[in-house]
Amino acid sequence: MRMLVVILLAGAAGMMPALAFAQTKTFSGRAAYYDKNYKGKTASGQIYDGAKFTAAHKTLPFGTRLRVTDARTGRSVVVVVNDRGPFTPGRVIDLSLAAATSLGMIARGVIPVNVEHITE
Repeated sequence: MRMLVVILLAGAAGMMPALAFAQTKTFSGRAAYYDKNYKGKTASGQIYDGAKFTAAHKTLPFGTRLRVTDARTGRSVVVVVNDRGPFTPGRVIDLSLAAATSLGMIARGVIPVNVEHITE
């Protein structure tokens, strides 16, 4: 009963995405990347820099560090969430050009990934 009250209060306070993420440290899905010509501000207010290892996620807090692993090759990168998205159905994360290049996904486009939250 006590846990139900905490969950209901967290939902009422708008904290459900953070609460749900605290219990789910990993997720999988499909990743895409920002086009090489993309310019503009991210949802966090930062100017997008394709040379930095950053990512967009729909609900994770800005500043969250994630290890993104290519499910096919096993290559991985560490990125910091600084934008919102992706808004294309079936995708779980958008990666900066630097992160995508490091993963070797440029020629393949959208790839399957495993993502884990990094706490330090």
